[in-house]
Amino acid sequence: MIGLAIAAGTAIGATALGYQTMAPTGQWFGRAFCCTAPGSKQIALTFDDGPNDPHTFTLLDVLSRHNVQATFFLIGKYVRQRPDIAREIAQRGHAIGNHTFTHPLLTLRSAAQTRDEITKCQDAINDAIGPHSNLFRPPWGGRRPGTFRIVRELGLEPVMWNITGYDWNAPSAAFIEQKVSPKIHGGDVILLHDGGHKTFGADRSRTVQAVNRLLARFGGEYDFVAVLEMIQRKSL
Repeated sequence: MIGLAIAAGTAIGATALGYQTMAPTGQWFGRAFCCTAPGSKQIALTFDDGPNDPHTFTLLDVLSRHNVQATFFLIGKYVRQRPDIAREIAQRGHAIGNHTFTHPLLTLRSAAQTRDEITKCQDAINDAIGPHSNLFRPPWGGRRPGTFRIVRELGLEPVMWNITGYDWNAPSAAFIEQKVSPKIHGGDVILLHDGGHKTFGADRSRTVQAVNRLLARFGGEYDFVAVLEMIQRKSL
């Protein structure tokens, strides 16, 4: 019986550890900003896996129409491919963060490989737009003990999320809206995608439509801001 209990406890512990390597709000493997206390009037829209043509451009137009600032976590190899899109994001006043150079799962990368992915992405963004935010988001949210220590050694601040629209394979804009809307309580960081890590040019038209619908629905109730503004307010 004791042996069974030990085995069960070990299995539970392993499952918990595995969950924490990907859990967006988990803090076991290092502190990361994911949201603020419910009831805040601020919400942060964040977009991963860009820049992307044409959907980043159309998304920027939607955000401009609603007078909203967002945060874009860019893949370095796509920034190298289309620095003009990265510059357009910055010129529209949005925050830009690091999302690694090739979008690997960092739980399967060594410390040296992790550092190289982050550094190469940072160099690509710096070459495209110059100085920008110090925000970083790991692909898929994947990290292990030590990942965020490397991130901070490189002068960056890890950012996760607490709401996702599951938009990478969503059948419709309504599906994305339904995944997001019931969970909004203020203080939220919402994960969406303007690109796709598998290929440049991924179809994100449904995400763009969903963002327009979400902003029309919640824009009068909440203040949509870039993540850095939310972090700064939380630290006051």
